[in-house]
Parts: sequence; C-alpha cells; structure tokens
Amino acid sequence: MISTEQLYQTLQQRFGFSRFRPGQLEALTALTAKHNTLAVLPTGAGKTLIYELYGAITQQLVLIVSPLISLMQDQVTTLNVKGEKRAAALTSMMTYSEKNWILRHLHEYHFIFISPEMLSQDQVLSAFQSTQIGLLVVDEAHCISTWGPDFRPEYLLLGQIRHQLHDPLTLMATATATERVREDIKQKLQLPQATEIVQPVDRQNIFLSVERFEAQTDKEERLVELVAKLKKPGVVYFSSKKKANEMAELLAAKTDCKVAAYHADLDSETRFKVQQQFMQDQLDVICATSAFGMGIDKNNVRFVIHYHVPSDVESYWQEIGRAGRDGQQSVAILLYQAGDEQIAAFLSEETVPQENEIHYYFQQNAPQVAGDEKANLIWFYKQHGYSEAQVQNSFASRREQRVTALRKMMGYVRTPDCKRQYIQQYFDQVQDVATNPEHCCSSDEAQLDFGVLGLLATATPAQSDQSSAEWPAILKQLFNF
Repeated sequence: MISTEQLYQTLQQRFGFSRFRPGQLEALTALTAKHNTLAVLPTGAGKTLIYELYGAITQQLVLIVSPLISLMQDQVTTLNVKGEKRAAALTSMMTYSEKNWILRHLHEYHFIFISPEMLSQDQVLSAFQSTQIGLLVVDEAHCISTWGPDFRPEYLLLGQIRHQLHDPLTLMATATATERVREDIKQKLQLPQATEIVQPVDRQNIFLSVERFEAQTDKEERLVELVAKLKKPGVVYFSSKKKANEMAELLAAKTDCKVAAYHADLDSETRFKVQQQFMQDQLDVICATSAFGMGIDKNNVRFVIHYHVPSDVESYWQEIGRAGRDGQQSVAILLYQAGDEQIAAFLSEETVPQENEIHYYFQQNAPQVAGDEKANLIWFYKQHGYSEAQVQNSFASRREQRVTALRKMMGYVRTPDCKRQYIQQYFDQVQDVATNPEHCCSSDEAQLDFGVLGLLATATPAQSDQSSAEWPAILKQLFNF
C-alpha cells in the first residue's frame, strides 16, 4: 500500500506543493487503499490533482470521463505544461486515423480523456477492455444525475461500461452534490458502497448578492453599470443565446471593456478563440450561456453575474464557483426581474419529452434523426430495452424534480435571510453563522458598496495589441503536443 509519506513526497517533487488542500489527502488515501471514492470538493479545491498524483505515483493508465471537449483539451494542455506528454483526449474532432492510432497505443499513455458518448462506442470500448486501467475517473460526476436522464443518456451507461472494463478502481469527482445526487451517482455507477469524501461547498471569498428589477431597461442599465465599475475579468450568464449576443454588443458599446459572447450557436473555432482570448486576459468580460465554464480554469475571475435565473441551485453554485478560484475576494450577483422564473421553467420543460411525444416516438421504427434531440433520446431508451411505460414514468418523475429544483432556486432569490446559510442548508451543510465572513451577502434591502469589498475597478481594463487573427497560431501551439 502507498504510504502517506509517499503521497507527500510526490506532491512536493511532482507538483511543488508542501501540503494538500482539504479533501485531497483523504481521497488519495481511500484510493490507495483500493476503495472506490466519491469526492465532493468545492470548485478550485484541486480535484484534478487527486487523479494526477495517483497516476504519477502508480504509473498506471488513468481514464478520465469528461463532459466537454474544451475541458479535456484544457486538461491535456495543463498536463503537457507540467511535463506529462503521455496524455491525450479522444474526441469527435479527431480524424479516424488519429483516433485509431491512440486506440492501438493505449499502453503508451498515462492519461486519456474521453466523453461518455465516445467511450460507449464499440471500437473504443473494445480497445479499453484489452488494456489495464489503473483508475477510472468520472469528472463532473454530477452530470450523471443532472444530464443523464434527458440530455446525454450515455452517462446512464457508465455503470455497465465500468463492469465491461473489468471493474477498475473508480473516482467520482464533483464540486456540488446534495445527498440525493450523491446517492444517485453511486446507484447509477453501481457503486453503493463507495467511500464519500464531502467537503463544505461554501466559498467564503465570494460575496452573494441578489438585485430585483421591475423593468428590463433598469436591469440592463444596472448590468452596464456593474460591468463598468467592477474589477475584471468577469462572466455574465444568460439563459438566451440571443440575449447574450445583444448584451455583449451593448456592453462593448457602453463600457471600455473588451467583451465577447460565447454559446452553442457559435462554431467550434470561434468558441475556442473566445475561450483562449479570455484565458490570456485579452478579453475582460464573457457574455455566456451555460455552455461556458466547465472547461475554464481561470483563477482571477472577480465577478460572476447572472442576468437570468438558473433552473436549479446546483447549476447556480457551479457557475458562480468560477469566481475567485485564487482565493481573493469576488462577487456573485443575480439580477432578478419579476417573471424570470418563467424562462427557466420553459427551458426546463422544453428538454423533457411530454407524454404524447414519448408515445409517438415509441410507435416509430425509424433510427436516430439528425437534429431531433427528443426523438434521439427516446431512440436511445428503446435501443436499451426500456418499455414505453418505464420511459413515461421516468420523465414524469423528471418533470417533478425540475419543478422542485426551480422552486428551491427561487427560494434563494426571495429569502430575506442569509443567502449563504440558505445554500448551506440546501446542501445539508449548515454551519454556525458566526463562521460566515464579515461581508457575507446582501439583497435589495441592504446593498453593499462593492468598494468595501475592494472590487471596484481602479485600473484600465486589459488592453492587447495582439490581433485576433493570431488565434490560428495559438491553436497550432496548443495542439502540437
């Protein structure tokens, strides 16, 4: 068994740290004892170090299931910078020959990143079945529960796939998970006895604020004011791609900031360009949908503003967790206009098939249909042996869950009490109010001057003479491993 002394030695020699962050050593100790582990550590707590160090000390293949190509690419690049060249991401952006080469040489790699969709492909799964996997990692493991049922159903196959891979030691890692979600993750991965390492979700360096508006014009003016005066960089989240575009243009016109939009309607090259410019401080503000964030490991984000109400507390907490990863004072502001919850309710309802749709698609014998997400979702369940009644019951339950989740989110918006305590209670982690930071949270009734937090901009926003035309060179640099 690997000793604690060996873990500390590797931490110092390989990563340059003298101590572990809370939860890291506990998770590594469980893994080295061959215990499947569910680690719930707050954003910025260093979840990636757990599997990187485990791979470094065991010299075994670590297979990481990851939700986003941008996240995989960022992690591979980070490993390359650290000197680990035997890392790769198997993605849909690869040519057949590129993917095939990696699959034929898996024994030469220490870290492989892959999506659940790619891993479920017969050719890919067969290759990994013939390879000894030292550690299977499910990164952003909450996606199993939040995305699996009605967005990316291949997440539901991971328990079965794990068995087909000869039940390797498994680490499930996420930043947010209620007790219900933790149980759901373990149940779907068929690991009911997994060791749980759960750290407090609270990020005390993030000040929490909700501001309410009666008119959209007032809300827009306030967003312009906040972006102009707060320290940068920052992220503004929207539920609408159209609104993200509109507000990016407005903010660029009315402030001295460099602003860009980021959402799923942009082509992959443009998204990559925007992401890299933000990472290199060539952009001050990103106007984004939830498509932006998981792949971003940027420590100095000073504010996260939500223009629309998210559909659930978990999503909100994940997104504001992108602020203040360097431990410095940051702020999360939710701008609420009466009726915003109807947008969230519509978007939640839109993605879950209705009874008549489920019945219709079950009567069809057609294969997958390009662009028809609901048809393809039902096709997936049919292909995996689910009856119509089972699917009807599953999605009825899913709709109820989403209604409850939005109600809880609106509870955060409307509570007159401490918002930090509301979050703690939601995640079953109630702490003594005396442990809250001096500047904790505010609402309409008692808005705090952000100057007290030291968050008012005092310097000119980032300026760069580097032409946006240089992004192909950045692409070449990053992908020429």
